[in-house]
Amino acid sequence: MLRIYKTEEVGKLVKLKKFRSITNAWFNLVNPTGKEIEQVSGLLKVDADILQNSLDADERSRVEMEDGVFSAIVNLPLLDEEGNFDTLPCGLVFSKGNFLTICSKDNRIISSFNKNTAKTFDTRRRTRFMLAILYKITQFYLRYLAIINRKTEHLEDALKRTTHNEELFQLMEIQKSLVYFTTALRDNQLVLEKILRMTKSPASSKMLAFTEDDTDLLEDVIVENKQAIEMVDMHRSILEGMMDGFASIINNNLNQIMKFLAAITIVLSIPTMLGTFWGMNVAVPFADMTYGFGAVIALSLIGTLIVIFYFRKKGMF
Repeated sequence: MLRIYKTEEVGKLVKLKKFRSITNAWFNLVNPTGKEIEQVSGLLKVDADILQNSLDADERSRVEMEDGVFSAIVNLPLLDEEGNFDTLPCGLVFSKGNFLTICSKDNRIISSFNKNTAKTFDTRRRTRFMLAILYKITQFYLRYLAIINRKTEHLEDALKRTTHNEELFQLMEIQKSLVYFTTALRDNQLVLEKILRMTKSPASSKMLAFTEDDTDLLEDVIVENKQAIEMVDMHRSILEGMMDGFASIINNNLNQIMKFLAAITIVLSIPTMLGTFWGMNVAVPFADMTYGFGAVIALSLIGTLIVIFYFRKKGMF
């Protein structure tokens, strides 16, 4: 799907239908068809391979500048409807006079740049627009990390009251998501630092056209991204320790249950054993007594109470 937007003089974001002779516009490609990639590649004079690489789910973050075209691939955080976290490559491309974003899936970050938020960005200032997207990416990482933290605390409370594995499986999913976040954030950090170096290079600075304010914003994005990396590392360390700890707790709870059941089995075996002895077809004590049955029951009860008292003293009940 291809959408083309342009900021007018009054700051209003307008969706364009005309495909040719466009400048200072934003080309937003989401899960594009082969025909759309071919059309945009031809119009903006951008190598189709650059666009195709941005759609590869396994593509690493990187920056390139070739034949007057600047391209960067960064990884966005994703939160699906089932509450699972993942990352998604997204291409940011400067052609001659236009700005292009391309992703294989619709996402909340790129979608947040719309007519309702048009005052926060300008397609005619594509450098500032790109930095706004990069800053939004780091904000969403931090936002999703806060969600992960709350979800982890909820699972921690649940694990204190259960011996089931379902919560552990959910923690494993969160741990996997944090691995994705760590890899993506570290790759993005390399991209941001390389862009900062490119702003100081005469060959690249003309294409990127960074102002002093843009450089300050880029440095802020780098600081935010470093903070996100530190938070992910901290959450991973806490989660790894938590999973090891709760796995031991669950095993201990299971051992306690098995110990209790073993004690119950021993206690119940005492009256069963006495009843078996006095049920034999041989001469036994109390056989000729009127209250022989009551005596056997009393003996069984006394033996059972003694064993219960002993087990309670040993902490088995």
